[in-house]
Amino acid sequence: MSDPVRSEDPPQAGRADDAAASRVGLPKVLVVDDEAALRHLLRVILGRLGYPFVEAADGLQALACLEADPTLRVVLCDVRMPRMSGMDFLRQARQRDAFVVMMSAYASTDLAVEALREGAYDFISKPFRADEIRACLQRIVDRQQLADENRQLRARVRAQRELEGFIGRSAAAVEVMSVIERVAAYPSTVLLTGESGTGKELLARALHERSDRSRAPLVAVNCAAIPESLLESELFGHERGAFTGAVRAHAGLFEQADGGTLLLDEIGDMPLALQSKLLRVLEDGRVRRIGGSRDLPVDARVVAATARDLEQDVASGRFRKDLFYRLNVVHVRIPPLRERPEDIPLLAEVLVERAARRLGREVRSVSVDAQRCLVACPWPGNVRQLENALERAVLMARGPEVEREDLPIEVRGGGAAPGPGPDGEGAPALPGEGEPDLSVKRHTVELERHLIGLALQRTGGNRSQAARLLDISYKTLVYKLRDYGMGGE
Repeated sequence: MSDPVRSEDPPQAGRADDAAASRVGLPKVLVVDDEAALRHLLRVILGRLGYPFVEAADGLQALACLEADPTLRVVLCDVRMPRMSGMDFLRQARQRDAFVVMMSAYASTDLAVEALREGAYDFISKPFRADEIRACLQRIVDRQQLADENRQLRARVRAQRELEGFIGRSAAAVEVMSVIERVAAYPSTVLLTGESGTGKELLARALHERSDRSRAPLVAVNCAAIPESLLESELFGHERGAFTGAVRAHAGLFEQADGGTLLLDEIGDMPLALQSKLLRVLEDGRVRRIGGSRDLPVDARVVAATARDLEQDVASGRFRKDLFYRLNVVHVRIPPLRERPEDIPLLAEVLVERAARRLGREVRSVSVDAQRCLVACPWPGNVRQLENALERAVLMARGPEVEREDLPIEVRGGGAAPGPGPDGEGAPALPGEGEPDLSVKRHTVELERHLIGLALQRTGGNRSQAARLLDISYKTLVYKLRDYGMGGE
């Protein structure tokens, strides 16, 4: 080894000559070698080819270069170096999404195979020719350009099928997204209806983000989650001393959303006494705090959402007809997942990618067999239930693909727990056995899931009504929904 650069020397950067530098778009190359003569040779080659470059004398310096410059994604690295060998550097560099080409004067088939197995893009033996370096770098550039083009194409396709997280390519989903896009710029009130977990809040956010109100806040309130005694104060605010405990003045949600958007979620569960006050605010654009003596002007675009059938509630006297017509300026019905099964593979792809990134798992796709199970499942909890099921599957997956056995048991069977026939026939068998599964605990769980799904379907996703049908408390239902991955908050 001749003239090694001292390890404390800073990495050196270089640039191609003026003529070659005109070739824009070439990636910067990190040259890692402890021999100064070899670095000089590569400097000359890279300069003639037009590649900008950075030099490092060993693996530790090279890692510092990658840390300092995120644009460095192409590396020419020697195998034998002091302080940190090229192979040790390779094992760390591959986690940074870099193309690492290993070089060695002691090349052997075993060494080349090991380097490629460890994640190297290519292996070049020393001494090398300039055209070997040129051809190797060109392959990297071509591959990078193809990957970038594919990424841009996928982004464009996804943009056509995704609206603020609401995803679909079915005619029903496209129609929903089209309506949202057309009305977003206008201040008209929008009523979003659909079962729990269909994406009502996502579409409310899309309405807000695509309007000229996007710089002001989007404020959301769940009308079913706040006690009636507090909901009026929460919506309209109160003055100090208006009631016991009102130790200071409080601006209501209408005031907080001034200039922006107010999402009234579960509007169908708003008490009748408050419905008339809400109607007055919508018609006058003014709000009076509890205990206040003057009206305050507010400019908040109202988006209402519900899983209830408001027309039926109007007919039964549970919901004011005049408020319904005031909210129903633009009505968007969001179809449940079972009505758009062709969207499930696309949703699964996006949700698996999202879950894998969040959980740090190397899972990239869903097998064809698993997709068939997903499409066959009725999904009473809709997209929220699908998301929970796929998160579990990503955690269970043993390889880069979600397989059928990684899915929850109720999904593997198309969403319905198999019912036992006479003498237990038709009941699920234990793994590796022909005998039926007689576990009371497992069958109880499956039966609960099935009954909860039926109750939610029968009530159009209304949890309060479903809890009454199931003869359990609302809180118990919410806990079971969460535990079973069926859309619990």
